[in-house]
Amino acid sequence: MNWDTLAKNIIDAVGGPSNIKNATHCATRLRLTLYDDSKAQQEKIGNFEKVLGVVNQGGQLQIIIGNDVPVLYDSFINIYQNGSSSNQEEQDEKSKSTPKKGLSDVLDIISGIFIPVIPAMAGAGLLKAFLIVISMLGLISKTSQTFLILNFVSDTAFYFLPILLAHSASVKLNTNPYLSMVIGAMLINPVFIQMVQQAVKTHSLIKLFGLPVTPTNYSSSVVPVLLAIWVMSYIEPTVNKLLPKVLRLMFTPLIVLVIMTPLTFIVIAPIGAWLGDGLANIIAWINNYAGWSIPLIIGALSPLLVMTGMHYALISVAINNLAKVGWENLVGPGMLVSNIAQGGAVLAVATRTKDKKLKALGISTGLSAILGITEPALYGINLRYRRPLISAMIGGGLGGLFLGIMGIRRFQQVPPSLLALPSFIGNSISNLWFAIIGVVIAFVASYVIQLFLGLPKELRPEADKVKQQIIIDAPLAGEIEKLSDVNDVVFSQEMLGKGIAIFPKDGKVYSPIKGEVRVFNSDTKHAIGISGDNGVDLLIHCGLDTVKLNGEGFTGHIKQGDKVKRGDLLLEMDYKLISSQGYDPITMVLVTNHDKFNTVQCIAHEDVRALDKLLKVE
Repeated sequence: MNWDTLAKNIIDAVGGPSNIKNATHCATRLRLTLYDDSKAQQEKIGNFEKVLGVVNQGGQLQIIIGNDVPVLYDSFINIYQNGSSSNQEEQDEKSKSTPKKGLSDVLDIISGIFIPVIPAMAGAGLLKAFLIVISMLGLISKTSQTFLILNFVSDTAFYFLPILLAHSASVKLNTNPYLSMVIGAMLINPVFIQMVQQAVKTHSLIKLFGLPVTPTNYSSSVVPVLLAIWVMSYIEPTVNKLLPKVLRLMFTPLIVLVIMTPLTFIVIAPIGAWLGDGLANIIAWINNYAGWSIPLIIGALSPLLVMTGMHYALISVAINNLAKVGWENLVGPGMLVSNIAQGGAVLAVATRTKDKKLKALGISTGLSAILGITEPALYGINLRYRRPLISAMIGGGLGGLFLGIMGIRRFQQVPPSLLALPSFIGNSISNLWFAIIGVVIAFVASYVIQLFLGLPKELRPEADKVKQQIIIDAPLAGEIEKLSDVNDVVFSQEMLGKGIAIFPKDGKVYSPIKGEVRVFNSDTKHAIGISGDNGVDLLIHCGLDTVKLNGEGFTGHIKQGDKVKRGDLLLEMDYKLISSQGYDPITMVLVTNHDKFNTVQCIAHEDVRALDKLLKVE
């Protein structure tokens, strides 16, 4: 399946272009905000080739792809824009008319704001760490113009963070991006900063419309601008509603600025600064009394935080702490050892497995996790097989415990990975060495624990299992026909599964295996799905288009959820009546989970009796 085909299939499976409110992506996931989540066929999407998993969290449908997600995103946007049935104005109106939800969407809003900004902070943080390393090695002088220029470049993303966040928040909250950037920029305008410095120096007041303005430097701040744009997301549409369309272009920006300027400087920004200081103080209090516990908890629980999207909320708090005190230990240390531990767990799976595909997946996703991208490892292996997830959580917890005891801190906002280790260089080089030791502890612990635990027997790939042969009996008597000869492309092209067809000579349908009836419509009675105790999922489909008979000609002896054993009478069908109504009574016997087996082969010839040997699955 190529990327264009996958993109088109995803669009169709989420309800078409008209159901897509917003599309973006992070390092590994295609992130879709839908107007109606109920239209998204998550199970279907999860079965698409190249899709590692699908989750819906914080009001966002997240499709895990891995490192190739930018390629899919390009195809997705191209097809989405060309196939959208609504023009941009209609989409905007629909978006604005959608009510903002409450606490259930907080994580979606936070992640949607920070994801686009993280690359800028990551690049600047890595540059800062790189400068620290080469200056320590004596490769560049801290007084050289080259160092000074690169140093202020590395600080730029953080100093102007209010502007970056203002634009990102405007996109997420449907406000004018350039007007939002003005709100962010005015908080760090040099003139305002000079006024603040003068007021602090002379112990004087700054007043706006006669009201006092708190003298605070908002450069590198996070909370004030986010609160301001959130308030603006309500004020701007309200102004638009009150003004005639012909006046909106000129007067909406003016009115919004006139309202937002005093609100921001006098009320919103000071509250935001107070909240930011409060978060920093809370973290400082925890560090004073139980600082060792923070990296332990984050190191152990990071995979679960990533699954729920809560890590973005923590990242925003960590960025705030970096801006306030110059360091943080809330996210960096714990998520560093967690990512390394996840890499160790999947590399242990790759070491032990005999399955070539799983081995290749383990190596690629393990290296990716060590370099900071954990979703392919998390959804492709760890969550799927469970024991690697346990190993990674234990390893991450042990590494985090060591970092917590040693009081390790991070000094730059860099995605947690091996490449991020220079961000742990602070006033003392020992901080870096202890961070490296914590990484080694996390990797070795998760690797060894996973080698010991192995994979659950029932979930091991075929190459790791003892080969077995499963025989499926014929559910009814009749004449054997190839699926390719069936006059329905759904069956002839094996879209529902592999197997054989039987033209009935007797209307009694028996259970060919022991298991549970998972599919049976008591109204139409034309199809039976059985999940076998032997691992085979079987579908017995009686006739073509017989669903239209609404049960006429069928007598059921079971109900959905029943336990059945080989030889139990499931159904009686009057195949002569079915034929007289113009329907083909041919019955398909299909292994629907054939992808879990190597072959599905018919071993019967021409005619069979009920419960004769029919299929060999191995």
